[in-house]
Amino acid sequence: MSDPVILRCEDVTVSFDGFKAVQGMNLVLGKSGLRFLIGPNGAGKTTMLDAICGKVKPSGGSILYREEIDLAKRKEHQIAELGVGRKFQAPSIFPSLSVEENLELAMRQDRGITATLRAKLRAADRKLIGARLESIGLGGKQKLRAGSLSHGEKQWLEIGMMLLQEPSLLLLDEPAAGMTDRETEKTGVLLQEIARDRAVVVVEHDMEFVRNFASIVTVMHEGRLLMEGTMDQVQADERVAEVYLGKRREAAC
Repeated sequence: MSDPVILRCEDVTVSFDGFKAVQGMNLVLGKSGLRFLIGPNGAGKTTMLDAICGKVKPSGGSILYREEIDLAKRKEHQIAELGVGRKFQAPSIFPSLSVEENLELAMRQDRGITATLRAKLRAADRKLIGARLESIGLGGKQKLRAGSLSHGEKQWLEIGMMLLQEPSLLLLDEPAAGMTDRETEKTGVLLQEIARDRAVVVVEHDMEFVRNFASIVTVMHEGRLLMEGTMDQVQADERVAEVYLGKRREAAC
């Protein structure tokens, strides 16, 4: 029996003034798991995430969420409300607020900032925030100003903020970019843990990071699906070698 599908993209095309950044792209995601989306610059990876989250509108194809909701027909805020979270490369946090206050704001997005911070947290809310702090590696740092965190810690904080909104699908654009080796390792472990009960798609250029943490890799080239498979299968594929190296591998002597 096949795994339940949370996202099915079929023949997705995105055009900008006649230029097709994505051309008939197909992508199927199960309800859980970590998927890396790779490809050379200009392959259409980020544009594909933009189409899924509603930041850009496809000119063709369908993006079915939970097999029945076509995200191509929804607005960006509606897609977020449905449980699709998007994180861009630069962390988006409130640097002047504490780590805890950032998480509290994420939990109560329907309120204004002032009202949220003045409202008294319920015991259950505090427990949830405490558990999230531990899971993202920021336990004991809840009172620190978010702007004082390291780059990696800011990324983890934003991921924690997204998780408090309980998304079913997370779209991340180069989350490990600019991190130290230790931070990169912790980020990979964090993503694997998050993907146990939700779908996570990561656009990534760091092939060592992909090798260390990928189970399934989707390769894009010129806006299209080139291939999917394990990292070993991707590395052994002649088409992938040609795309990345600009030439075919020579046959072994």
